Amino acid sequence: MQLTALALVGTLTPSPARSSSELLARQVLDALAEHDVTGELVRLVDHDVRPGVQADMGEGDAWPAIRAKVLAADILVLATPIWLGQPSSVTKRALERLDAELSETDDEGRLLTYGKVAVVAVVGNEDGAHHTSAELFQALDDVGFTIPAAGVTYWVGRAMEGTDYQDLDETPEPTAGTTATAARNAAHLARLLRAQPYPAG
Repeated sequence: MQLTALALVGTLTPSPARSSSELLARQVLDALAEHDVTGELVRLVDHDVRPGVQADMGEGDAWPAIRAKVLAADILVLATPIWLGQPSSVTKRALERLDAELSETDDEGRLLTYGKVAVVAVVGNEDGAHHTSAELFQALDDVGFTIPAAGVTYWVGRAMEGTDYQDLDETPEPTAGTTATAARNAAHLARLLRAQPYPAG
């Protein structure tokens, strides 16, 4: 069963500059590829995603095209840096736009996001990966995504130091291990949900 994944990256840094959040998101996509999942990546800051909680905020809004990719994918990877102990503002804007999915259902009354799996990737130079992933998990669950067991991978540097994930000589084994586990569990769960969807309400 061929599955697809979409990684939404909430870095505040526009392309083509390097991004630690994008690096970790790409590593998740690479790990998913080992389970026959093809992936695509969107750096949100490169697009004019308007503030709001509707599926389409009018002319020039880039979210409708991104939303179409979200709904076409089996797995959503949401990657964010930590700023001031929080997910980035760009990541939060994507979550606000996903709020519109609470008003969208299929012919049997299920949210269009039901049956889709979401995993989280977090990078930062301060404590807070658990807090940040908890915020994202709850929001993603609220709008209909299913979170697999061990559905997060992260790296945080030591407090008050300036090392970036992208500047490490190699990926630390704990991060590589959690990335592999999150990908494996996400692919497994997505296949189960594709084969046996949630019941209609």
